[in-house]
Amino acid sequence: MIQQSLRSVTEVTAGSRKKRQIVYVCFVESCGLDPHAAKGRTILFQTTAKDTEAIMAGQKIRIRLKAYDHEVIDSSAKKIVETVTRTGAKVAGPVPLPTEKNVYCVIRSPHKYKDSREHFEMRTHKRLIDIIDPTPKTVDSLMRLDLPAGVDISIKL
Repeated sequence: MIQQSLRSVTEVTAGSRKKRQIVYVCFVESCGLDPHAAKGRTILFQTTAKDTEAIMAGQKIRIRLKAYDHEVIDSSAKKIVETVTRTGAKVAGPVPLPTEKNVYCVIRSPHKYKDSREHFEMRTHKRLIDIIDPTPKTVDSLMRLDLPAGVDISIKL
């Protein structure tokens, strides 16, 4: 049922309330309803699983991964791609995005000797994965996927 799909899609984007609202609005719009009229109201859908698949068929899920360690992010991306291909959806990626490099300059001495400094850098590696035509089985398998703690995941529909 669509209501179950909505619940599972909302759980995938668990995190901030804003993300859940974005998923809800996109899902309500894809059902042909006005999201502003549906705001603050409980909407009950009575449809079959075929209707759910028809609604999910035209959508695309975009997953952005961020991590400080490139090996961890590559292994996580590989797990996601394997899971999605196993469920029968198409995958585009992982696409390596530009690495963000932050350099911090610190004076070595606590009081003087300003000429003696140390430079530290922090690199943030990013990957992008697009899931084309996801099925409800794909969403469920992504929810159950265990990924390392050092990977930040953001999911958009």
